[in-house]
Amino acid sequence: MRSFKRWSAAIAVLAFYVVCWRVAQVDPLRLAEGLPKLGHWIASAWPPALHELPLFGERIAETVAMAAIGTTAAMLLALPMAVLASRNITPWPRLYYPARWILNTLRGIDSFIFALLFVAAVGLGPFAGVIGIALHTWGSAAKLLADHIENMPMGPLDAVRSTGAGRSTAITYAVLPEILPVLLSSGLYWWEFNVRASTVLGVVGAGGIGLELKNSMDLLDFPRLFTIIVLILIVVTVLDAVSSWLRKRLV
Repeated sequence: MRSFKRWSAAIAVLAFYVVCWRVAQVDPLRLAEGLPKLGHWIASAWPPALHELPLFGERIAETVAMAAIGTTAAMLLALPMAVLASRNITPWPRLYYPARWILNTLRGIDSFIFALLFVAAVGLGPFAGVIGIALHTWGSAAKLLADHIENMPMGPLDAVRSTGAGRSTAITYAVLPEILPVLLSSGLYWWEFNVRASTVLGVVGAGGIGLELKNSMDLLDFPRLFTIIVLILIVVTVLDAVSSWLRKRLV
């Protein structure tokens, strides 16, 4: 009986991936035929276009700033929302599930979609990108913190409560010191992630280097496109190193 269940599960998984393969229209032959064209584009991208470096630097600064402000706002909002969405410490148990539903909604909508929506609300520019990044990161970061709080030992909280301290005081002195390193570490991770993610927000008019990336692709200006991609890789690599260094100091 057990062998039958295993074979049934294996067949079901195989059937699932066969269907996914067909729905996704995976075609290795088309890839093989397209690689020479891609090689031609890469060859035509040399030498890189360097005459617009000041403009690219300004756009990259917009991208980093969007990610920094959006991530910081999200982490500040995530802390109280995580408390509300934690079953073991929430001050209003009836709001536990609504808080979780809100977080799932924010996590389920990508920052790209949020940016697209807010471009219509606040106009073109990096502000729409900041809002998009903040909303998506808020849901993801608060969910991570809430899960961490629900899995942490309640001994310190109970000890503070036993002294007669109120719930908010107990959370401040027993829970906050426990989750602060997680908050800071995850904040650095999300900032690094959002810098990479925000490079494409310019496609919907939300500012940053993505705007120049889209323009180069539309014009098939491969030297310009190559320069932008290299600059993005340099910035992401530097931020990754800085973020890793800071996270080590927080452990």
